[in-house]
Amino acid sequence: MDDKKTKNLIMRLFNVRKRYGGILALNDITLDIEQGEFILISGPSGAGKSTLLKILGLAEKASEGQILIDGMNLARISSSRLPFLRRRFGMVFQDFKLIPNRTVYENVALVLEAAGENRSYIRKKVMQVLRTTGMEKKQKALPPTLSGGEQQRVAVARAVVGNPSVILADEPTGSLDATSAQAILDFLMDYHKKGATVLIASHNLHLLETHVRGRNVEICDGTIKRTATML
Repeated sequence: MDDKKTKNLIMRLFNVRKRYGGILALNDITLDIEQGEFILISGPSGAGKSTLLKILGLAEKASEGQILIDGMNLARISSSRLPFLRRRFGMVFQDFKLIPNRTVYENVALVLEAAGENRSYIRKKVMQVLRTTGMEKKQKALPPTLSGGEQQRVAVARAVVGNPSVILADEPTGSLDATSAQAILDFLMDYHKKGATVLIASHNLHLLETHVRGRNVEICDGTIKRTATML
């Protein structure tokens, strides 16, 4: 295989399947992901988009197939190393998954606290991402007091505060109004321009196609139906 086509590959999936009991959620997924790509995973509800992101982010294990990260086979990596690999990924969820009784600041800081960073660094880094996402003035607010768009901004801040090389966003604009959705998309695009690999799962193909250059991976019934370049 041509080295030019493989030297920047950070993840490779070969014939990956995922079962939940008797249900086959993903079937024979083979996919290469290159460093710095912007990938839209599109498809209808229940197609397997969220499941694929969970497997890519190491939140779930594949039932069959092989997954390589930087050439390392996940099947041969000890479970003790998985937490360190997961730090490479930042995850954004449609339903935010913020801790309701923790402030905006605390929700974002938890990522760095779990990584063992010192307090002064945590303060500096959290305030930086809150300023960038426009949530600095809401740092002491609790998530239930925020609008959907504000909560998603906090979720994005939490996803990027650890400087991950890969961002996985599951329907990040799905429950937002057009203005809030565009703000979230713009932030993810800016982070991508800094060198991160960004994968967004969304049914809103029109919104992303009109603003993003990258690759569209279309999934239906747990199978990749087609891939295409978005211009």
